[in-house]
Amino acid sequence: MNLTGVVTSKRYLRQLVEERLVEGWDDPRLPTIRGLRRRGYTSESIRAFIEEIGSIRSESTANISLLDHCTRQDLQDRTSGIMAVLHPLKVVITNYPEDKVEWLQLENNPHNEQLGQRDVPFSRTIYIERDDFLEQPPSQFHRLRPNGEVRLKGAYFIRCDEVIKDPATDEIIELRCTYDPVTKSGTGFTGRKVKGTIHWVSAAHAVEAVVHLYENLLLEESVPKDNDIIWTDRICRDSHTRISNVMLEPWAAQALAEQRLQFIRHGYFAREQGRENQLLEFHRIVPLKDSWVKK
Repeated sequence: MNLTGVVTSKRYLRQLVEERLVEGWDDPRLPTIRGLRRRGYTSESIRAFIEEIGSIRSESTANISLLDHCTRQDLQDRTSGIMAVLHPLKVVITNYPEDKVEWLQLENNPHNEQLGQRDVPFSRTIYIERDDFLEQPPSQFHRLRPNGEVRLKGAYFIRCDEVIKDPATDEIIELRCTYDPVTKSGTGFTGRKVKGTIHWVSAAHAVEAVVHLYENLLLEESVPKDNDIIWTDRICRDSHTRISNVMLEPWAAQALAEQRLQFIRHGYFAREQGRENQLLEFHRIVPLKDSWVKK
C-alpha cells in the first residue's frame, strides 16, 4: 500500500533519515508508527482508514486525504475546542474598563454536550488573527474592517475606529475598537446583525505556544522506483511550517502530552509528547476543511 504525497518504502525512509532531510524516524510527516503518533493520528482513525480501503491483493496507492477524513470523523465528537490566534494582531477596546475582566462561558464541543463548558476571560486588550482584518477589503470580506463591525465569538460586537501603524514600516500594529455592551452573546440581542464572527484571546491571560503545520512531504503524489533519487528535488520545502508566538486560551496550558484539541477555525492539534522542555508545543494533525474527494 502506498499513500499519495508520502514516502512508504523503508529503503527510501532510511535515506531521508540518514541524509537528515527529515527530523528522524518520528518526524510527523512520515508514515512510521512513531511519526503518526507524534503527529496525533488516533488508532481509531487508522483502523477506519484501513476498513475503508478494504482488502488489496496487488500494489496500489490510496489518497492520504482519506486518512485525514477518517481522522476528522473520529475527533469531531470527542475533542474540546479552544481559541488559538496563530498570527496575533493587538486590539484595544477603548470603551471597555481597563481593570475589568469578564469570565464568559463557551461550549467545548457543539457536537457533544457531555464535554461541558469552559470559562474564557475577556478584557480590554485582546488578540485577533491578523488575517481577520483588512484595511481595504474586497466586497465578500465579512470580517473586521475600518468602521466595520464583527462579533467576537461568545462575547460582543466590536467596531474598528482607528488603525495604528508602525511609522517606519507602515505595518499595522494595533487596532482601536469600541464594543457594544448590549450585544453580549447569550442575551438574545436581535437589534442588528453582523455577517462575521471571529475568534480572539485575552492578551492578559493568553499563554504563548509554538505550533507546527504540515503538508505532504512530496511535491508529487508518488515516488518513482529509482535507485538514484535526488530527494532535494522531490521534497516540498513548505511541508513543515513552525509558528512561534502563538496565543492560546489559558486552558491550553493544562493539556496533557499527546492530548488532542480543536483549535477553532484552524484544525485538530496534538500537544508535543515527552520533550525535555517547558515549551507549550502543538502539532496540527489535520486542518478542518475536508478536501477529500472520492474518485
